[in-house]
Amino acid sequence: MTLRTLLLATAASAVGLPALADVNVYTTRQPGLIQPVIDAFTAQTGIAVNLAFVEEGLVERLVAEGDRSPADLVMTVDIANLHQIVEAGVTQPVASEVLEAAIPENLRGPDGLWFALTQRARILYASKERVAEGEVTTYEDLADPKWQGRICTRPGTHNYNLALLAAVIAHHGEDYARTWAEGVKANLAKTPEGNDRGQVRSIWAGECDVSLGNTYYMGQMVEDPEQKEWAESVRIEFPTFEETGGTHINVSGVAMTKAAPNREEALQLMEFLVSPEAQAIYAEENHEYPVVAGTELSDLVASWGELTPDTIDLTELAGHRAEALRIMEEVNFDG
Repeated sequence: MTLRTLLLATAASAVGLPALADVNVYTTRQPGLIQPVIDAFTAQTGIAVNLAFVEEGLVERLVAEGDRSPADLVMTVDIANLHQIVEAGVTQPVASEVLEAAIPENLRGPDGLWFALTQRARILYASKERVAEGEVTTYEDLADPKWQGRICTRPGTHNYNLALLAAVIAHHGEDYARTWAEGVKANLAKTPEGNDRGQVRSIWAGECDVSLGNTYYMGQMVEDPEQKEWAESVRIEFPTFEETGGTHINVSGVAMTKAAPNREEALQLMEFLVSPEAQAIYAEENHEYPVVAGTELSDLVASWGELTPDTIDLTELAGHRAEALRIMEEVNFDG
């Protein structure tokens, strides 16, 4: 046994992965969400993929493992998480004509250190009974006093809301963003808590009229017998930024680790993930928006209406995350 083989076997054993697997993936996403596309890849290529769910401490694990890490790829959600992984120095650049042709420039790192795989819009769930169609059209409007006591949301310090506030900073500057956050807080019906689906339940229960949420949660609620009634009480509204007319989006994405013991196979998987087949699976199974133009949406996602994504560079949003967190803490948004 060579030293390299021994090191890889030892590292793989430490995290519960088979030694020298074709491709090893650390993911913060529930494996069930990506298993269908992984199965399709294996069926097409014969390359086995081992998913290790890492709910917390992903960056710390990769840093600790260093060059001995068995992980080839990292799959996660939220541009802030992708940016954190890159900033930790545990990824390597990937040059691929396939990836660059498939993924729009604003949805991948300029240095090839990360690539978006799917998009999700941060939209509004609006009560069908208490909010007229067209009553809310922009994110800026959420700070208007007419919404006092009518908005609910998960905590402002959650990554999804920090990304939205980072987008407000990018469009309007830090001073405006602080005033906007104060205005939205003043309009809250209750203290921020729970998750996006919990906010829809609050609308159903009459506790508020609109809530911030990600689009794919509608698909999850519709498929859940207990939550279907919540989903049927609301409709999706696509607010936009006044400046650009685009709806705020975030992404799930992938990066290749610096250690990557199976680089060639890992690149094959990365390129497969932006193939028409894989993008269609993501769209149908996860209720997400593909990153590859021309991919057909699922019937359910298409029924929500037309999405015009904000085209601001996601790397810029990641760069404003610290400011966004500071603002949320200064205005005591969750207090």
